[in-house]
Amino acid sequence: MDQATEVFKPLQADDPPSVAGYRLAARLGAGGMGRVYLSYTRGGRPVAIKVVRPELADDPAFRQRFRREVEAARRVRGAYTAELIDAEADGTPPWLATLYVPGPALDAAVARRGPLPVPAVLWLMAGVAEALQAIHGAGIVHRDLKPSNVLLAADGPRVIDFGISLTSGVTALTATGATVGTPSYMAPEQASSGEITAATDVFSLGQTAAFAALGRPLYRGGSSVGVLYQIVHSRPDLSPLPDEIRPLIARCLAADPEERATPAEVVEQCRKLLGADAEAGAGPAVWREVRGTEVTIPPPVADLTPVHTLLLADRPPQPDGPDGRQTPERTRARRWRTALIGAAAVTSAALLTGLTWTVLDATNGFRDRGATASGGPSAPGDPSGSKSGAESESRGGDPTPDASNASPAGPTAWQAVPYPLQMLTEKNSLALQAPVDREDREGDLRFVCQQTGCALESDTSVVALRYGKPGASLEECRASLRGADSRRLPLAAAASGSEICVRHPSGDIALFVIQVKSTALPGSGHSFVTGDMTVWRAESP
Repeated sequence: MDQATEVFKPLQADDPPSVAGYRLAARLGAGGMGRVYLSYTRGGRPVAIKVVRPELADDPAFRQRFRREVEAARRVRGAYTAELIDAEADGTPPWLATLYVPGPALDAAVARRGPLPVPAVLWLMAGVAEALQAIHGAGIVHRDLKPSNVLLAADGPRVIDFGISLTSGVTALTATGATVGTPSYMAPEQASSGEITAATDVFSLGQTAAFAALGRPLYRGGSSVGVLYQIVHSRPDLSPLPDEIRPLIARCLAADPEERATPAEVVEQCRKLLGADAEAGAGPAVWREVRGTEVTIPPPVADLTPVHTLLLADRPPQPDGPDGRQTPERTRARRWRTALIGAAAVTSAALLTGLTWTVLDATNGFRDRGATASGGPSAPGDPSGSKSGAESESRGGDPTPDASNASPAGPTAWQAVPYPLQMLTEKNSLALQAPVDREDREGDLRFVCQQTGCALESDTSVVALRYGKPGASLEECRASLRGADSRRLPLAAAASGSEICVRHPSGDIALFVIQVKSTALPGSGHSFVTGDMTVWRAESP
């Protein structure tokens, strides 16, 4: 079995094809809490989706712990952690998404190649200690630091499952209500149900480093109870450890938490022991040797259904013109389609194969529906080809005053204008009338984040989250806005693919489709939301 097969397993019959709009590409693993899948954001970044098991999701107490876990993980950001980018604690089932780290877990790497050389152990300790600084700085104690929770990326280790170990209580021991953690990597105070502090994680760091250096845990026994007894009542035998790293690991494993090194001290001591290699940045070369052959990540799943970002036609594309020639309108549409394909290619080369068909199909659909809304294609016996959207709506639409701006000169025509690949941060805004992208906060739609969460706000327009099948039309957006009066939309319930309708005082209607929502750190200044926007503008002939 090759490494790729070991890491990426095909989806089984009982695996969902997607989770909250994330198309699943492979299964990464399974544990006591649930299953982990590989997926991609709309922008092409690989993510790990962790889905809670149904029996746990039905437990209200677990949901409350999981919600606390998500809130804890949102506070952590560091170079050596896997960032939480999306989550839904109240979903069915609950799930969370972190950036995918392309690299093996430490236990898998050691099992494949044996004990790590001393320089690799020092780089490992320094990286994990720096991750602990970020975790502890957010007020969190990991409690379950172990080799399987340390992933080896090309530029260093990544600590995962911080927060899960703190709040979910799902481990081999907690199934019987004993404690939180994995026996072979617990600290004495943890094994004896004592006070848990940041020093508890330092003890686990020492054990993890010893495992990397020896190829086996320091504490071994036939049962969990036997291992815990050793941890509480005896000191580990450190004599097999290499001389260079034995004193540092011994300090991490001090029985008294007060005598253990701090993460900052571990980082400093590792740099001293690495000497010139630390100053020269020799870490990447070490990790290339330890990680082994690079494993190819499975590409995103090609979804041939129309994407949510563009208006979709209810019928297949029609011929170019009565005589088969290209009309000027079709020529412009094709140019616009080419530009969209180029934008998709820039976003991610890996995503291009899966997106080419959706962009082509969606663009054709937009072209046809846009023509219908603003004038329509020429029909037999109708050389002008002009049937306005207002006329069709008068037969069963919603003639609300804000969306129907008929002028004395004639009925209203609706022009659908696409604005793909828009990003909203806490510094810019979007306007519904050109120019759309503003570098200030004076536009019609703003993205705001506070500690309580993130939202879209407007001083001018009404916003509403739309429910239903993807690919909203003008009529469907107007229906979603009927009776709505809120100018603030919390994004807690929104995910990739969610559709948001906006009504401007001028009568213009906009559809904003979320592509990527990064709200893991509200109030930090690093949150954002990206999406594609279509604006229907009312124009009188």
